[in-house]
Amino acid sequence: MCRRFGVRPMVPARGSMVGIALSRGPKLVPLNTVRHLPVGSTNGWYVWRGDQRPDDADFFSASHVEHMPEQVPELLPYLALPPGWGVVLAPGYEDVFFDEAFVVE
Repeated sequence: MCRRFGVRPMVPARGSMVGIALSRGPKLVPLNTVRHLPVGSTNGWYVWRGDQRPDDADFFSASHVEHMPEQVPELLPYLALPPGWGVVLAPGYEDVFFDEAFVVE
């Protein structure tokens, strides 16, 4: 995927954490993701389902990157995209984009 978009891969470290909205079921579409700069034990990825990005800081739960194959298998090909990248996926739909606002500290 990184080659497709001409970016250097930044594979999440083993044991690093993803912010994921587990309260929204796996059938809800679209799947939304953005990657911010890693901080501490996080790898910068935030994942939620549905149209609106939640504003509530408690909305996201921490989950190890190793759980992504069970929780959001459709995201796996995109996980090495570096900070600043986002992905929106739905059946028959893919939007992969870069937003510099995601890399501001």
